Amino acid sequence: MWSILRALREAPEVLIESQKKRGESIEIIEEAIDLDRKWREELYRLNQLRRERNQLSTQVKKAQGEEKKKLIEEAKKISELVKKGEEELKRIEDELDRVLLSIPNIVHESVPVGEDDTENVPVKFWGKARVFREHLDAFLRQSEGKAEYEVIDKPVVGHADAVEQFGWADIERAAKVAGSRFFYLLDDLVWLDLALITYAIDFLKKKGFTIINPPYMMNSKAYSGVTAFSDFEEVLYKIEDEDLYLIATSEHPIAGMHMNETLGEDELPLLYAGVSPCFRKEAGAHGKDTKGIFRVHQFHKVEQFIYCLPEESWDWHGKLLENVEAIWQGLGIPYRIVNICTGDLGIVAAKKYDLEAWMPAQGKYREMVSCSNCTDWQSYRLNIRFAEKRGMPSKGFVHTLNSTAIATTRAITAIIENFQLEDGRVEIPKVLRKYLEPIESAPKDFIEPKRR
Repeated sequence: MWSILRALREAPEVLIESQKKRGESIEIIEEAIDLDRKWREELYRLNQLRRERNQLSTQVKKAQGEEKKKLIEEAKKISELVKKGEEELKRIEDELDRVLLSIPNIVHESVPVGEDDTENVPVKFWGKARVFREHLDAFLRQSEGKAEYEVIDKPVVGHADAVEQFGWADIERAAKVAGSRFFYLLDDLVWLDLALITYAIDFLKKKGFTIINPPYMMNSKAYSGVTAFSDFEEVLYKIEDEDLYLIATSEHPIAGMHMNETLGEDELPLLYAGVSPCFRKEAGAHGKDTKGIFRVHQFHKVEQFIYCLPEESWDWHGKLLENVEAIWQGLGIPYRIVNICTGDLGIVAAKKYDLEAWMPAQGKYREMVSCSNCTDWQSYRLNIRFAEKRGMPSKGFVHTLNSTAIATTRAITAIIENFQLEDGRVEIPKVLRKYLEPIESAPKDFIEPKRR
């Protein structure tokens, strides 16, 4: 897999092709090529001047009288030219860095070309879906006839209505104190939220992940390294009068954790499982999922994050997805895996899979998990390198990968719709019950409606 800087110098056609697949202009690539050429030309000219200055310095030491004065004057002029050359080189370098930092990651060859999420490609289906008869045609289109299903004649109550109708959350009072897309979780759903977190971190700990509770705020320098800050800033909550932002996901502070470090090859891979609240403005989502707890400004999430050697990153991408599938199969929720197309990929990832759960009340698959290989896009910006051992010369930039394990409120919506009984009770997935059983006040087998 090409890095952006290496491709720029050795195979610019790779960058051009990637931009075309994304439907983006190639002008930024042409600008980067031109700036890199100017930088190398200026560096060559500067090195010539430095050599000339060094030669003059040697001659000055040997010269005497008028000849020495003449050589000193000449050396001063060369030094001025060196100073101006260094300033010009820095200017070009800063401009080149600015342009390089704005180039999206190079799309992996297996990513489908498409304009938006309607052209994402399903690659796997799992589980037996409960399909309301009126949704059957839509289900067969979405599942491409490859998923198991059973037809139900009575629709289930949608998660957004169920949480309020059955007394599991209070959206109205949350809006009174915080505005739209906030919520109070109540009793059983609080326990379910905690059980989902514990289930995910218990699973990942057994897989060798270090569990991390990261800072819930980041400064702009670190944020600029993990994503395109100018594009992402509109979804972040900023702390007034401070250079701090509430995190949108634990991926971001974990990615910045080793900023400006060189890791030893013997330390890699580093496997982290981040546990944190996430804060998002959900800009651009006006009118979408305004009810309930599916698309909200604050939620809990367990996130997988990996630093690894470049040659290992695609194997780890597969392993992250295997973890995700094992976690969601444990919950028993039917899903499909989707290969995200170029138009829906975002600029950070080289490739991304989504896990989408079947939602019986809505009659559609909805995103629960994103699993991305970011190659060296983040590590280049954050200056995270690897070497044979710490303290030795760098051999290159590490690769970073991330994947949701569980975003709790979305998982709760999928549980409510998939395991809802006719009397309104919701069966708790068996894999979660062991985290609830030791607690006397926690629900055991079912989430019970509190009011109708």
